Amino acid sequence: MLVNEDIRDKEIRLIDADGSMLGVLATAEAQKLAYSKNLDLVKIVPNAVPPVCKIIDYGKSVFEQSKKQKEAKKNQKVVSLKEVRLSATIEEHDFKFKVKNAYKFLHDGDKVKASIRFKGREMRYTVSGQEVLLNFAEAVKEVGIVEKQPRLEGRSMTMILNPKKVL
Repeated sequence: MLVNEDIRDKEIRLIDADGSMLGVLATAEAQKLAYSKNLDLVKIVPNAVPPVCKIIDYGKSVFEQSKKQKEAKKNQKVVSLKEVRLSATIEEHDFKFKVKNAYKFLHDGDKVKASIRFKGREMRYTVSGQEVLLNFAEAVKEVGIVEKQPRLEGRSMTMILNPKKVL
């Protein structure tokens, strides 16, 4: 944003501090008007013909704008992707432990990537790996829904789960 002497246009459309339209004025005249009120002349719409400027307290407006951005950033939820690694020949206790972790992640609002890495001759058992992932999705269906179905990519099979929306 251009402020005070940085504005080089001959004429500008001026808005007063209270929001009323003052019309099209010469830039020098608008600057004198702003200085008489101990405020700044700020170009707010540079692409308009003539450009639109407003008389405001620039320092105060920058502070309020940064305050709004901080507040918006504080209120937004960052969704992260947590990974749970399984195997095609996983035991029941290990499976329940992984389900418990995924349940916790989904309940906290994070996405979960369930993956199985096939080593060596395990590539023959991709069907059993897919069954494990589908059983995993079934076990966490109370808090999560499948975003991406199990898919084999190279030597690993992955599935992505989203947390369910709480109404």
